[in-house]
Amino acid sequence: MRRSHVDLEVIIPAYNEAGRISSTLTQTVDFLAVQPWSSRIVVVDNGSVDDTAAVVRRISRETRENGDAVPISLVGCSRRGKGAAVRRGLLSGTSRFTGFFDADLATPLETLTETMAHLAGGAAAVIASRHAPGSTFVVPQHLGRRMGGTAFRVLTKSKVKGIQDTQCGFKFFERDALTAAMVQCRSTGFAFDVELLLRLQDNGASIVELPVAWTDGAESTFRPFQDGVASFASVIQLQKAAS
Repeated sequence: MRRSHVDLEVIIPAYNEAGRISSTLTQTVDFLAVQPWSSRIVVVDNGSVDDTAAVVRRISRETRENGDAVPISLVGCSRRGKGAAVRRGLLSGTSRFTGFFDADLATPLETLTETMAHLAGGAAAVIASRHAPGSTFVVPQHLGRRMGGTAFRVLTKSKVKGIQDTQCGFKFFERDALTAAMVQCRSTGFAFDVELLLRLQDNGASIVELPVAWTDGAESTFRPFQDGVASFASVIQLQKAAS
């Protein structure tokens, strides 16, 4: 079903998020409802085996019945991988601005205010950063994740130039710039973020990196050592294939 026009679509990839997606959606609706731009939330169910889809449908129905100004849509994605889910959500809409953040709300919702200001001012992409000057950790990562994250940043620094944090799960885009980069992307896993930023830079798109007060999510599925190295290897392979 074709969705009505809004200024911003917020994509939330979800895999087995039945336990917290209700709170995430309620907080996000409350925040977006008082903003000067019109919005829609799009939850992409990435093959969950719990009640994620049922919870999203219930919240969506309740928001309609309550007359809330922020509709919630549910999209399915059977292809596994966060990148596949994000890609499905981003390409399913037509809003001028779109982007995604993780269901754990590790990046404060208020970051969207400055994000939209930059996008309206001409930025092609705005991404949250846990490592840009001025960023802070409200809840620190445990040692293993810090070490793995540091190694991954060193590995990707020469590829995505000038970006301090490629993996923070909060990224928003101007539609035309996003589409031009997305048609070149092939990654479907954790390497998706790296490749998308790389394609944007290759196209000369402007990327704004915002320092944020970030809260580590204990339920994250990202394994810094295994997934980080695998992600970097897959991006290198993609670059070789494109050359």
